[in-house]
Amino acid sequence: MGERDPRHVVGEVLATRRAGAFRHLTLTARGIPERFRPGTFVAASVAPTQMARRALWIHRVAETGAFGPTLDVVVEPRGIGGRWLAEVNVGSRLELTGPLGRPFAIPKEPVACLLVGEGCSAAPLFPLAERLRDRRAPVSFVLAGADESHLLAPREARRMSRSVQVVTADGSVGSRGDVMTVLRTAIEATEAAVVYAAGPTRMLRAVAEAAEEAGVQSQVAIEQPLPCGTGLCRGCVIDVRDAEGDAHQVRACLDGPVLPGDRVDWASLLGDAS
Repeated sequence: MGERDPRHVVGEVLATRRAGAFRHLTLTARGIPERFRPGTFVAASVAPTQMARRALWIHRVAETGAFGPTLDVVVEPRGIGGRWLAEVNVGSRLELTGPLGRPFAIPKEPVACLLVGEGCSAAPLFPLAERLRDRRAPVSFVLAGADESHLLAPREARRMSRSVQVVTADGSVGSRGDVMTVLRTAIEATEAAVVYAAGPTRMLRAVAEAAEEAGVQSQVAIEQPLPCGTGLCRGCVIDVRDAEGDAHQVRACLDGPVLPGDRVDWASLLGDAS
């Protein structure tokens, strides 16, 4: 097994804390933190009655004394799996497989980068920001949510970036609106050479289209149900186009979840909602 190959382990819940509408879990997962790269994820077995596993973005990898490196994940208590995970107690055991998927690509040069995230789906952008800062790349954030309680870690974003723009649907904090309200202005103001995005599919499409219009690259973290997380079940196939414009199908969990925004067939992915 190679140094980057995923591990299947039984982890322990070391801590839980509520943050607005979300629940943060700190987990032991022997061998997984060491292999983590921003944009990869772990698949967690959830309620005993659920066959499908739950894909969780990794929000942070940290050293925690006697336990060694641990994982922080963010859970929204929505759906059977999300509610079950949000209610686990300290000391509970979780079956985890990871890290899985293709990570964000890091520019070779320290170019300006704009990170756009909505809700708890913004989780993988934070370790990405740290990795970009290590490469001396100027980082800016756009964070969005339905309201203040659905914003993920704006203080943390301010600590690690040169600018943060917050937008909420109800206007409870920051600008009123959604990502699309501020996106084009933010790309121009930050002089971004690369735009990274994590969030709902409609938002990812808007980011990809705005980046293409501005002539900059985009990388999007596709978020949709990933029943097995390993590519075996083929339950997450999406349509993409290669550099020559030819259509292909890829598995979001194995060939993604991070993909170039201009390669995704958004009309197919969004279906009638496009």
